[in-house]
Amino acid sequence: MTENTAGGGQDVVDILAADHRDMLELLGRVEATSDPGERRDLLDTVIAEVMRHSVAEEMHVYPVMEQHLPNGSEEVEHDKEEHQELVELMKKLEAVDAADPAFLELVQKFQGQLSHHADDEESDQFPALRAHIPADTLVELGRKVEHAKKLAPTRPHPHAPHAELFHKTVGPGVGMVDRLLDKLTGRRTG
Repeated sequence: MTENTAGGGQDVVDILAADHRDMLELLGRVEATSDPGERRDLLDTVIAEVMRHSVAEEMHVYPVMEQHLPNGSEEVEHDKEEHQELVELMKKLEAVDAADPAFLELVQKFQGQLSHHADDEESDQFPALRAHIPADTLVELGRKVEHAKKLAPTRPHPHAPHAELFHKTVGPGVGMVDRLLDKLTGRRTG
């Protein structure tokens, strides 16, 4: 992995690209196992990671994209629509038994949507971030993203807005409730 270390840390592009690889690798493991319990545990981990990643992007990366990238507002709107599609699919996946054949069909659809979203970001938006934003700013943005991921919700909330203000004000409380529910139910989230 290439690491931009201006300012002593990983930049936001490297962090988000690594998240994409990790999430897609976990989804591959969901498909590779025949054990329904392991499938559910792996999928719960993927869902939590996708939620953390998406919320951190919406809080910190998207406002920067809107401000600094050509067509940034349109790119962000497109990404938020894709996030909503992923949230709705994750909610469906939570409701399907991991032993049901429909589960793997939904996992494959989820993997396709997530792969498409990651490819959009990595082939177009991430290079544009590096082209338009100084390296030290990208490193600081990476720190903000990592911090946000620690507080973000771990479960899909289809009716929650994909908005910076919501995530910064209400999101940490939602995240706290999600983590409490995860602990009480024994749900694996990472």
